[in-house]
Amino acid sequence: MIALGNWSLIFDSSSLGFDFVKSQSTKVGFANFPVSLFSCRTSTSTNLAPIRAKEASRMSSLKADIEVGSNEHERGIISNSDDSNGSIRHEITTKGRRSTNIVWHKCSVEKIDRQELLQQKGCVIWITGLSGSGKSTLACALTRALHSRGKLTYVLDGDNVRHGLNRDLTFKAEDRAENIRRIGEVAKLFADAGIICIASVISPYRKDRDACRSLLPDGDFIEVFLDMPLRVCEARDPKGLYKLARAGKIKGFTGIDDPYEPPLNSEIVLEEEGDVCPPPEVMADEVICYLEGNGYLQA
Repeated sequence: MIALGNWSLIFDSSSLGFDFVKSQSTKVGFANFPVSLFSCRTSTSTNLAPIRAKEASRMSSLKADIEVGSNEHERGIISNSDDSNGSIRHEITTKGRRSTNIVWHKCSVEKIDRQELLQQKGCVIWITGLSGSGKSTLACALTRALHSRGKLTYVLDGDNVRHGLNRDLTFKAEDRAENIRRIGEVAKLFADAGIICIASVISPYRKDRDACRSLLPDGDFIEVFLDMPLRVCEARDPKGLYKLARAGKIKGFTGIDDPYEPPLNSEIVLEEEGDVCPPPEVMADEVICYLEGNGYLQA
């Protein structure tokens, strides 16, 4: 029975017909159909064998593709092919996960339009250095100074990102690489939106930082290296992490039992002054001078 307003549609199983009757109740009912009207049977046909064989072959091929992707393409590749409408079709492989038949869709509003609206140029300020070197403090001072000038910024802090986007990642080498890759991709989106994105992350491995740099146009990745020696960072130890690492309670801690690879050609290098970090406002002013000199604070 199906209710239609004040009318009900009745299915008569004896005559296999339908009839409309005036509904006398708002109660919902269920029609009972004789079992003889329906029949189910289990097929023992051997015609399924070729299908199963084909499916097994397909799954075997897929497994092989994934295994190749997880080895040869560990860092991820993008292969392009021209589509009939002039767009670019991509096949992306990252750590064995493959996306196929995806097309980049262009929009009439582009980065240059957003920059004109914001009266600034989108870029990524990548602050790297040991734990305790003052990265987060500098990032906050810098975003505050730029905000006071009417510039739109956003901070991607290493710890903060691990509360959400990267909460599924550990501190193993492969997860640290994936952590930086994700932050780099998000930072790229912010820069494309015309925002000055400030990424504050240890990012200990040079190859991972270079991979993030390669995501952006030349000049739009501004690396700020807080060149503070281990003794200074360990003396500060604002989170008490060095103490835990020295006690063996934290394994793979950068600077203690895991290496930090210093940048080779950073745009900005900030060093210690008398065994202490310079005031954050002073470091922020130095970064702002660089942004002004390179035209990032105007469209």
